[in-house]
Amino acid sequence: MTSDTVTVPSELQLNGVPVVDTFAEAFPIVGTRLIVTAVNLHWATIAAQQFCGFATSVISCDLEAGIERELDPLETPDGRAGVSILAFAFGKKSLGPSVTARVGQCILTCPTTACFNGLPDCPKEDQLVIGGQLRYFGDSFQTSKRIGSQRLWRLPVMDGEFVCEDRFGSQKGVAGGNLLICGVDQESALLASEAAVRAMDRVPDTIQPFPGGIVRSGSKVGSRYKKLKASTNDAYCPTIRSLTDSALDSQTNCVYEIVIDGLTKQSVADAMRAGLHAASHCQGICRITAGNYGGKLGPHHFHLRDLV
Repeated sequence: MTSDTVTVPSELQLNGVPVVDTFAEAFPIVGTRLIVTAVNLHWATIAAQQFCGFATSVISCDLEAGIERELDPLETPDGRAGVSILAFAFGKKSLGPSVTARVGQCILTCPTTACFNGLPDCPKEDQLVIGGQLRYFGDSFQTSKRIGSQRLWRLPVMDGEFVCEDRFGSQKGVAGGNLLICGVDQESALLASEAAVRAMDRVPDTIQPFPGGIVRSGSKVGSRYKKLKASTNDAYCPTIRSLTDSALDSQTNCVYEIVIDGLTKQSVADAMRAGLHAASHCQGICRITAGNYGGKLGPHHFHLRDLV
């Protein structure tokens, strides 16, 4: 199908930009929040960035993770600068080991850091044992300390000690909220996507797990190659629009996707709304739409009409 015969759902308007009357489809997931502190924000951020490496999509990664926000010393358990991380996996059984491994390899190893539970009100049955696993690195020299109901492990390390909370809370969340930003060229689409991510960054309880929050390689379920669970979303690839059942009109030459994970359905909707409105103020945007699989992927549907 060529671009001249593309048919799309009816469109809305937002600040003069067409918004396709469709929905983003998201699925249930389990998430946790980690509070990472350090002697200053620089080292807390480095630890968090290392933790979040290779954590973009549960299609091929052990979890999806991102920095939620920076924290003032007044907001952290030990009164130091910090950052909040959200991490998500399909279930608690897979989330716990992945978080433990990443804390051990990326936060324990980083100068001056400590790591605390960011979901303290979680029921015991939904808690993940993190510090309780990492304590063995102390080789019997580790000690524990209780502050109220909070149990901390203190592991001797070469710059002093690493403090890590024994258990971290988890809760059911939502993954896969998304927007597709269609632009006349790469620069326009990228600037609009960056504006959308900046707006989403201000929404609590959410992350955008891909690099800089933006995906160039949007995917579809399945592939012509049997071993692949997902492959390039050819309907939105401008260089092959004449070779496939394209969803693009003749003016669109670049598409970026923004994927949102959140601790609640409402937080994902709020982030999508913020991003949609921010992108609509940018020049060179042909259309804003969203990805879905006809309702077969997940039960959470975010209709763009409601967000406009």
